[in-house]
Formats: sequence, C-alpha cells, structure tokens
Amino acid sequence: MTGNEAVTESVEVLVVGAGQAGVAMSEHLTDLGIPHLVLERGRIAERWRSERWDSLVTNGPVWHDRFPNLEFPGLGPDEFAPKEQVAQYFVQYAERYNAPIRCGVDVTSVRRNSEGPGFRVETSDGVIAARYVVAATGAFQHPVIPSIVPSDAPVTQLHSSSYKNPGQLPAGAVLVIGAGASGVQIANELLASGRQVYLSVGEHDRPPRRYRERDFVWWLGVLGLWDLQTPPQGAKHVTIAVSGADGGHTIDFRNLAAVGMTLVGHTISYTDGTMHFAADLEKNIVAGDTNYLAVLRQADAHVERNGLDLPLELEAHELAPLPASITDPLVELDLDAAGVTSIIWATGFTSDYHWLDVDAFDENARPQHRRGVSSEQGVYFLGLPWLSRRGSSFIWGVWHDAKYIADHIAIQRTYAAYRPSH
Repeated sequence: MTGNEAVTESVEVLVVGAGQAGVAMSEHLTDLGIPHLVLERGRIAERWRSERWDSLVTNGPVWHDRFPNLEFPGLGPDEFAPKEQVAQYFVQYAERYNAPIRCGVDVTSVRRNSEGPGFRVETSDGVIAARYVVAATGAFQHPVIPSIVPSDAPVTQLHSSSYKNPGQLPAGAVLVIGAGASGVQIANELLASGRQVYLSVGEHDRPPRRYRERDFVWWLGVLGLWDLQTPPQGAKHVTIAVSGADGGHTIDFRNLAAVGMTLVGHTISYTDGTMHFAADLEKNIVAGDTNYLAVLRQADAHVERNGLDLPLELEAHELAPLPASITDPLVELDLDAAGVTSIIWATGFTSDYHWLDVDAFDENARPQHRRGVSSEQGVYFLGLPWLSRRGSSFIWGVWHDAKYIADHIAIQRTYAAYRPSH
C-alpha cells in the first residue's frame, strides 16, 4: 500500500491477533456490547498449530489453563491438553460468542489519524478506521537465536519454534540450549528417542509439579504467587523448568543426568567447532533447588495455617547429592568429536510492533503501559508477560487482563458519548 488509499471500513475497536489474547478480548467486548473486529494473519491460535513441537501439551492441567466459561471437552481436570486440542478449544470458544474474527489478514500499519479521533489501520485487505486498537499479538512473535554459532557452521540449527520431532533432525547427538519448559521437554523427548543429548542450563525457577496432592499452579494461586506484579529484582523474565508431558512431572536435573543426559552451564561462545560454556551449572541448579524448596516450605506453612487435610510428603524435601557431572561439568564441547549434528535454541522470543506507529514505546522500543493501557490514548497491549501480574501470559491470566482492558474501553466510550444536558 502507498498510504494514500481511502478508508474502506470503520470499526469501534480493532483487535490485532486471534490467539488466546484476541479471543479473550473479543468475548469481553461482546459482553459489553462494544462493536469490534479481530484480524488474524493466519488461523485462530496459529502459533499453537504451526510454531510448536508435535508432542507439546499445556504446562498446566486443564482445570486451570483454560478460560472460565468453557472446559476442555473429553479431558479430566488434571490432564494436560495437546496443542492441537488447545487450538481447537480457542476456535470453539470464538464460535460460542460468534466472535467477529477475520483470518488471513495482515495488519501492516497503525497510525493516529491526522484529522479526527482514532487510527488509520492499513491491512492486506484494505484500510480500516478504528477508534481504539488492541495489540493482542503478545510477546512471543520472533524467535531469538543468539549470535553465537555462525549460520554456515557445519551443524543444523533450529529454534524451538521450528522443532517438530526427533525425526526432523539429522542422525547424531543434539545440543539443546535453554532449560526452561520448552528446552527441558524437547531434550527429554530427544533422549527418549535414543539420541545423545547435551542440555545447556541457565538460571531458572524449578517448582514441584505436584506436592501434597495439589499441582504447582494451585500452590502458586493460594500462596499469592501468581499475583506478583513484577519479576524478581534484576530479572526480566522468570524461566520455569516444568513439564506437563507424560501426565506431568517435577523436573529434577539430577534425574536427567542419571539417565544419560549431559548437562552443561549456560552457553558463552563458539570457536572453530567448539562450544564454550560457563562454569555455572552447579550454581544454577542449586538456585533452582532453592526455589523448589522455598515453594515446599510455603506450602507446608499454608497447610498448617489453614488446617488443611493434605498428606505429608517429607521425601519431597530430600534432594539427592549432586553428581560429579554437575559439580565438575564440561566447559568445552568439540561438536564434531562429540557427534553433535544439531543445535536447538530454546532461547525465547521477542515482540515485534513494527506495524504499530504510535507513541506507545520507550527508548528501547518496549511497550509503555499500565495493565495494558498504553501511553498513547486509545492503544492497548494484551498478552505480554507481567502485563498486570505473573499470570498475565498464561491462558487464564490473559482472560482477566482482557476484561480490565474491555472495561477501560467502555469507560472511555462513555466519556466520548457525553453531551451536556442544556
């Protein structure tokens, strides 16, 4: 588009993105009777479909990782939903509210109108005038692969968003870099397929999957930890080593080492075919253990304080000694000599708001907002980690954030509609 095209459509609220954030936003706008349109460049919940590995399941049980008004059909409350069922769940949810979602439309530019209120939105399907714009594309848009290993190095490199299954990779050992939920689950799957696996472990939280007959998502809820409003001091994001695979289990890096996975510290550099790792593996694992034990102690205190009848699990507090492979880990790895033919970067994502040309970003191009209400009046963000609290980027958390934003839009509409009685 040249930017001179005439407006072809007008809408009160334009929501960009039809993942979990966009679907939740549409529900709340519908409930409030606010006219709106949701644009999605792919299909509803596209990233769940095409940008995750085949065996992915939700990291929380479905009694918790869902919207309040629809359960996952065919699953018990403590089961974990496969990714395809998650995508279908959002399709069904949108159908319940007859959500005005238009798929296959790419938003290329949003600018404030030079004359009059609202915004000019250029799309692959024409120009739309919108009074309010909700950026519901979230933070997990562009895969991050650190500039460590050259692209022409003799090794296959994939981001976790492009990994599908072990058969996708060439024969040989695999180095997985990043030990959050994605990295640990992918490394486990590769190990189970018969591969030699090296796992680079950085800083992380390591909650118990279940403790005293309750899942960790329940404990974080009753202990108020989902409601933390900012990450720990100095941390931009809290990496959580947890898994819902195979019915869910607690991640203990000792167990991974015991079954043949080679653990190393966080990845530093690459030189002439050799990877270099920091000597921080023990420190990172001990810090994860500290987090794990702290949750157990808080849970025990909560049980006693509230007189709950939940069985003791004294053995959960007993951690095995760290093996020598952790206390004295490799700090260098010759990829060719070790037979490593693939590297999977489980190193997260960045957001991309190049299409949002408004005054809603700081000097580092980060969204400026309070609970999703941006510094540019009429523009809102939804689906970002820590948007309002720790739970904001989770399925259930984004639903509550969307309600707050919808209510804010409704209030602004009452101001815009006001006319003096005289």
